[in-house]
Amino acid sequence: MSLAKYEIFSKVVELGSLTKAGEKMNLTQSAVSHAINSLESEFGFSLLNRGRTGLSLTVNGERILEYIREILQVNERMIQEAAAVKGLEIGTVRIGTFTSVSSQWLPGIFKEFKSAYPGITIELYEGDYEEIENWIVSGEIDCGFVSKMKTDILEVISLRTEKLLCIIPTDHPLVNQDKILFKQIEQEPFIMPRYGGYHDVKRFFKENDVKVDAIYELVDDYAIISMVENHLGISVLPQMLLSNLPEGVSCLDLEMDCHRTIGIAANYNMSPATRSFIDGVVDWIRRN
Repeated sequence: MSLAKYEIFSKVVELGSLTKAGEKMNLTQSAVSHAINSLESEFGFSLLNRGRTGLSLTVNGERILEYIREILQVNERMIQEAAAVKGLEIGTVRIGTFTSVSSQWLPGIFKEFKSAYPGITIELYEGDYEEIENWIVSGEIDCGFVSKMKTDILEVISLRTEKLLCIIPTDHPLVNQDKILFKQIEQEPFIMPRYGGYHDVKRFFKENDVKVDAIYELVDDYAIISMVENHLGISVLPQMLLSNLPEGVSCLDLEMDCHRTIGIAANYNMSPATRSFIDGVVDWIRRN
């Protein structure tokens, strides 16, 4: 069985389409279909369900995908290690990120990294905290930015701790306070960030027994800011996002300090290219 077939199968699963996989890999749909059929013939069972609603993995396909991804990762690490022996830096790094990091950190990090390592390709995957952690564990990405994560199966490097602040309209009756009280937050319509699972804001409210009236839950931080500006509620967001607030939005400290710690996580047996990227991130954060 060839690695090319494994790569095609992995890409089809990632994109959920033979056509999209072919376009991404510069192959005809016929070639992609032939590769999948050939794999299924060699294994002796179906890997994909093909229906009107699209493609999905069979039960057997799910079992095989894990091993195929592992084989492809080992092959990628071997190629990168061989290049490192020859004094070259090549490869691909698949990175998981979320909105605030994408907008505030990644432009500067990518600019320096691409200058230092022009032979390394970067692929970006945006998700929430929970998705990024799952993607790293499953091997779908090489590393990712995470928040307040403790695990023994991944290497996690803390990068920066920042405050969470309450944002309210500038003409709100509470705007002249130095801090907003928990009981005041409970009395206001609240726009809850949705970062996946048990994230920073929800954790902080649970730990301090704050029961908010969450009328909306949104993934997009900037959409939350816009909704606050339009008097649809108040919210709590990381300080990183609040340096250039629109004129209609102000921020207040919380009754108690609340922080989130952003880190970067990867599997311990990461590729040389991934290690180079993480080292670059750590250095950039230290200097900025």
